[in-house]
Amino acid sequence: MVLDDNASYLALKARDARFDGRLFVGVTSTGIYCRPVCRVRTPRLENCRFFATRERAEAATFRPCLKCRPEIAPGLSAMDSSATLADAAARAIEHAVRAGEPLRLPALATRLGVTDRHLRRIFMAAHGVSPLAWLTTQRLLLAKQLLTDTAMPVTQVALASGFESLRRFNAAFAEHYRLQPTQLRHDKPAGTAAQGLRLAYRPPLDAEALFGFFARRQLEGVEQVDVAHGLLRRTLAWPAAEGTAPRRGWIEVQLQPGRDELRLRTSDNLSPVLGAVIRRVRHAFDLDADPARIDPVLAQLPLPPRPGLRLPGTLDAFETAARVILGQQVTVKAARTLAARLVQRFGEPIDTPFEGLTRLFPSAATLAAASAEDIGTLGIVRQRVKALQALAQALVEGRLRLEHGASVDDTRATLVALPGIGDWTAQVIAMRALAWPDAWPVADIGLMNALGTRDRAELLAQAEPWRPWRAYAVMRLWQHIEVPT
Repeated sequence: MVLDDNASYLALKARDARFDGRLFVGVTSTGIYCRPVCRVRTPRLENCRFFATRERAEAATFRPCLKCRPEIAPGLSAMDSSATLADAAARAIEHAVRAGEPLRLPALATRLGVTDRHLRRIFMAAHGVSPLAWLTTQRLLLAKQLLTDTAMPVTQVALASGFESLRRFNAAFAEHYRLQPTQLRHDKPAGTAAQGLRLAYRPPLDAEALFGFFARRQLEGVEQVDVAHGLLRRTLAWPAAEGTAPRRGWIEVQLQPGRDELRLRTSDNLSPVLGAVIRRVRHAFDLDADPARIDPVLAQLPLPPRPGLRLPGTLDAFETAARVILGQQVTVKAARTLAARLVQRFGEPIDTPFEGLTRLFPSAATLAAASAEDIGTLGIVRQRVKALQALAQALVEGRLRLEHGASVDDTRATLVALPGIGDWTAQVIAMRALAWPDAWPVADIGLMNALGTRDRAELLAQAEPWRPWRAYAVMRLWQHIEVPT
């Protein structure tokens, strides 16, 4: 949605949450930029400048509001990222910052197959700022969130946000925000486990459907889901960076009544990777979805409408992919039983403060190294064992990337080349692990039952009007089969 200044001002006056993350207002009398949902007094129109992104607002020398906190606003939904190089570069920068991975822009240009100069030119044309400015803003906004919502030491915040030294971090923060990082700190207890990170979304959100989906698939020992209170807890293992040990801990995500937000808490040992955890949680709960664009398409389904439906992603991509394989041609309940056996046999024990959260889902390396006979004793048929280990081996060897932002076409091609993995499995994995909003696993029995036909050509034809949000239609149809309404 592109708005002129008058329409933008009306959205600002109405505090219209539909535009949260899509519209930012810089106030010339204060030098601050805000989200449209900010609760401060609405400024006069002549004092407002409107921006489509936080990066453009900061390039115009506005600094983020300390009340509405632009760093927690929802991002762009999946279909906002086209196949252009500028979009791909922006996504890669965001991923690297959140994942705590080093990023050099010349190396990014090489990966995208262009020169550094060409990348800078097309990036500026598409986004209105340079790639370096985009990178700096992403780092500073992540740092601002960690400074505000956690008690992490400032030095650790600087490193987690991608700055190579505390000196460079302090200088960048002061230059862009005219503040010292310590000015955002309040009295906080030691550690981050007691802290809550705020994660905003665009309303409405069908929390019952979202948490219900996770509840019907929760694994004993690994997950706990309370649909009534909008709560999910689980164990989580984070892969080791080079020269470091893997991190193992827990997270808790809870809906905040009366606010368009979830609250995230984590164990202290996940602090160094909090940026990546935040990104993973936003993906898992589809917090960047735009119901204003999705709901009108889903209204065409032959079912009662459910406004705010989300596409559940993943907190552990290998786990989700493994469970999709285990779910081939069996019920959700049967697949969960097999996954629970896998956890009990190969999952690493872990201590948490929550009774019942006692194990991690086994890693790809663990299952790749296990004997097929050991896995087969769990009641998993030989073909599934072979597919499971082929998937694990492809991830261990780096031939397969299962992460939000990876190429859907390349990922599907790699998956279907593995033994025991066909189009249905590849479509569902891409839908969940890559957040592919237009996935349509046409061979799915649930879809056939919900739409009353076994004719795949007819299923494809029926789904054509639901593009580019067919994966959301899958979720609505699955929900109807699992929980008839």
